[in-house]
Amino acid sequence: MTTPDASAPLEGAPLIRPSSTDHPLYDSVVDACRSVYDPEIPVNIFDLGLIYTIDISDEGEIGIVMTLTAPGCPVAGEMPGWVAEAVEPLPGVKQVDVDITWDPPWGMDMMSDEAKLELGFM
Repeated sequence: MTTPDASAPLEGAPLIRPSSTDHPLYDSVVDACRSVYDPEIPVNIFDLGLIYTIDISDEGEIGIVMTLTAPGCPVAGEMPGWVAEAVEPLPGVKQVDVDITWDPPWGMDMMSDEAKLELGFM
């Protein structure tokens, strides 16, 4: 009998942690994320599907987990700062932490229909 790997995700567990969609700040944070664009793609990073999780505490601390279209993205070091700068000024926000993840890797299927249409994929 083999024992399960403790580092492996639980079967049925989501690859992307759910966002705090019921928090009153959520829509404002999404709008702020929509103001950030990858300089090489004319679609905002939220609709591109680069924002995986927006976690909002009751104290107004925001944790954002995002990815990039590719590990070699030329703005990889700058984009988390752009996201933080867009979200920090919102009323009720005390702190913003933006983390990059590569798991799961971004794919074109993560784009919104609007983004696919804008880029000519629909």
